[in-house]
Amino acid sequence: MTEKKIPKGKKPPRRKKMLSAHVTHLEMTHPLLRSLPVPTRPMIALMRAKNISTGFYRYMYELVGKSHHWQDRRLIDDFELDEIINCDECEIHVLYADGCPAGFFEFSTAALPETVEFVHIGISPDIQGLGIGKWFVSTAIRTAWLHKPGRLIVHTNTLDHPAALPLYQRLGFSPFAVSDEIIEPWN
Repeated sequence: MTEKKIPKGKKPPRRKKMLSAHVTHLEMTHPLLRSLPVPTRPMIALMRAKNISTGFYRYMYELVGKSHHWQDRRLIDDFELDEIINCDECEIHVLYADGCPAGFFEFSTAALPETVEFVHIGISPDIQGLGIGKWFVSTAIRTAWLHKPGRLIVHTNTLDHPAALPLYQRLGFSPFAVSDEIIEPWN
């Protein structure tokens, strides 16, 4: 094999620095006993998205996940993405703040009756810190329990918002496993 020569004056391509993430896998085996009041500022609405377009999904995925380097859905083609997000076992709910898309949660019911798994859950950085997150996550949990699973599972890692793991635990999730991943940064 011969080495590829780089023309004079040109720099070799930079390799992306990979990120390391410690993943905590959590489960909840009993529904929440209380609901939280809906925040009033900004005005919010939560709607289930059926037949979601891949373009809108990609917009939401980037809005929420880019700062946390989400990766599992960003490199697949539109056909494969459409098959995943619009299958019968996928449920997506979109959060709106003052009429603008501001977050979403997505869960899979493929393992019912045993498990409902949160695939993605998050709000946009511009509404974080306004008191919406706790209500949003608790509402996602209550929505998932409507399917009557034996347990809910969610995964969070050290690249997610630092409040994610403590919030999940305050709302009733308990760790059941940990793992480590190498993640390509989202630039």
